[in-house]
Amino acid sequence: MKVILSRKGFDSVNGGYPSPILPDGRMVSLPIPVCSSICYSDLQLDNKTYYDVMHSLRTKIHYDGKWHKLTQDTECHLDPDIFGNVIKRSADWKGCFGQVNSAQSHLENQCVKIGDLFLFFGWFRHTKNAGNSLRFDGKDIHAIFGYMQIGEVINVCPDYQEPEWMKGHPHLEKNFNHSNNVIYAARDHLSWDQNLPGAGVFNFNEKLVLTKHGLSRSKWCLPALFRKAKISYHDESSWKDGYFQSAMIGQEFVIQDNECVENWAKEIIYTGLKNL
Repeated sequence: MKVILSRKGFDSVNGGYPSPILPDGRMVSLPIPVCSSICYSDLQLDNKTYYDVMHSLRTKIHYDGKWHKLTQDTECHLDPDIFGNVIKRSADWKGCFGQVNSAQSHLENQCVKIGDLFLFFGWFRHTKNAGNSLRFDGKDIHAIFGYMQIGEVINVCPDYQEPEWMKGHPHLEKNFNHSNNVIYAARDHLSWDQNLPGAGVFNFNEKLVLTKHGLSRSKWCLPALFRKAKISYHDESSWKDGYFQSAMIGQEFVIQDNECVENWAKEIIYTGLKNL
């Protein structure tokens, strides 16, 4: 089983600020702003929307090279789509994730297939309540916020007839014109644990943090077992004095079959789901 560390959510170019870790520990990966049929105001979070949370933190959002006013009509790219309760779903809905262009070619070249495991990570920062608003609090970090084990690999061609549960996924919209468009759908249950769904999201735990304490977010504290692992976009020079320098390029870092990394990834999932 390959483990793929997949960088998703807001970054300095798309969004412009960290995704929030809510005061109760929920990790809300903010989907990047892209022309779509889904708006941040459509995405539910208890009795609020993503728009409400975002507007509480920042009134502007960065895309197309500049800052724009965040409005109820600001659209987003809900992918990976693993947050089950954010919009209305059909009863047989399952998590899925799409990839295109050179990023998808990288996954193909790394022979990513059914049974492999995505661990999604992103740029996060803790928040605290400030009256009726939220405020960022603490340091910027890279942290793992969710997972998906591949159950199906779908090449989206012009005449592809999507199942009812998949309707609305951004990689199926008519204006989504990209080459090499592929959707990865989750297994119903994890292959090694039938009690857990094939995709899910985490509550915050310190063990989910990739960033080494006291350093910038791209400088990671990976277990020593990773030294023997082959990680795409990285080589021996990625190991520095006291930290692992994660690559600034690439959306997916594919770790070739390595039993120790597999066991680490399984423990990450159990840790992330423990407090849900």
